[in-house]
Amino acid sequence: MAVDLKMDAFRPDYAGKMDFYLAALDDLEREPGDNPSIGLILCRDRNRVVVEYALRAMQAPIGVAGYTVTVTDVLPPGLESALPTAAEIEAEIPAAALDQDGRTDVPT
Repeated sequence: MAVDLKMDAFRPDYAGKMDFYLAALDDLEREPGDNPSIGLILCRDRNRVVVEYALRAMQAPIGVAGYTVTVTDVLPPGLESALPTAAEIEAEIPAAALDQDGRTDVPT
């Protein structure tokens, strides 16, 4: 499964990017017998008609959902220890995907 978190409203080009991500994921990570990968685009907002037109010709299973942000200063008890640290996340990113500043070069 590929999840793409966007900080703004859905745009049609996000569907094309997700289709690319799913093709790469299926080609590089999918094992024999696995079902095709599923894509989920999370956006701050979405227009149902725009989403329908953008996804109409897509062959890959892609969903679009909206989200809201609730800012809190403290994580719920037990959640902080369940989440990976920034260093653990960075250790999982291939060195080739990092630029000189340590950020990924994968477009958002």
